[in-house]
Amino acid sequence: MLLITGATGHIGRRLVDELNTRGADFRALVRSARPDLPAEQQIGDLDGPLDLHGIDKVFLLVPGTGLDHTVNVVAAAREAGVRQLVYLSSYAVLGDPIPAMGHWHHEREQLIRNSGIPATFLRPTGFMTNAVDWLPTIRAGGYVLDPIGPGRSAPIDPADIAAAAATVLTEDGHEKQEYTLTGPEALTLAEQVAILGGAIGRTLDVRPIETPEEAVRFRYPDGAPPDLAAAIVEGLKLMRADTTGLRTDAVRRLTRREPRTFATWCDDNQLLFK
Repeated sequence: MLLITGATGHIGRRLVDELNTRGADFRALVRSARPDLPAEQQIGDLDGPLDLHGIDKVFLLVPGTGLDHTVNVVAAAREAGVRQLVYLSSYAVLGDPIPAMGHWHHEREQLIRNSGIPATFLRPTGFMTNAVDWLPTIRAGGYVLDPIGPGRSAPIDPADIAAAAATVLTEDGHEKQEYTLTGPEALTLAEQVAILGGAIGRTLDVRPIETPEEAVRFRYPDGAPPDLAAAIVEGLKLMRADTTGLRTDAVRRLTRREPRTFATWCDDNQLLFK
C-alpha cells in the first residue's frame, strides 16, 4: 500500500491519476474527505502523529520551509516499518554552496537519509506552472517582468514529475537513488514568454528588471521578511548567471518517453491566460 501526501496540489493530483492508470494500491492523505479526489483517503495531516501501519511506501511532499512535517513522517514511518520514502526535493540542493532556497530541502534529505529508511529523492527544476505568476502583468498591460536576462533554465511540467514519481513508487530498484528532473529545453525567460504569446495569439512584451532587489520590491510591495528577500535575491542572481541551463535525461529514463515541452504546456493551458 502506498500513501500519497500533497494529493490535491499540482503534482499530487496528477500522481493520483498516474497511480490509478497503473492500477496501484494507494491512499491519499487528506485533512478532510474530498469527494472530487478519485482515491481511497486517509484523514490526517503532517502536523502531528501519523498512523502509517500497513503502508509500504510514502510519497512525501512537504509545504513550507520547516522540518517538523518531515520529522513526524520519519518517526511514523520507522515505527510502522515503511520500506521506502520518496521525497520531492529540489535541484537547488545541487548547488555548491547550496543556496538558501535549497537549504530546507537539503536538511530534509539529510533527516530522511539518517533515518535508515531506503529513500528516493526527486529533484525537479522550476515548474512550468510558475508561468501563472505572470498573469497580473499580462492582464494589466500585456507584459512580463524579466529579472534573469540571459539566464537559462529547463522548466518541467508537473505532469512529468508525477509520472516519474509513479515509476519509483510502483517499480523496484529505485531505493537509495537520486533523480534530477528537468524539462527538455533550456530557455531564457524571454523565449518562454514568446512561446506563451504564440500559444495564446498575443504579442507579449518583456520588461527587464535591472536588479534582483527591484524584483523583490515588485513582488512584495509591503516588504518581504529579510530572510526570504535575501533568498530570492540570491536565487535570481544564480539564475541570471546560469546561461547554459541544467538538463538531464532522468524523465525519459523513468517514464520511457520524452518530457513535455513548454510549448505543449502552454497549448494545454492557454485558457488560463486569456
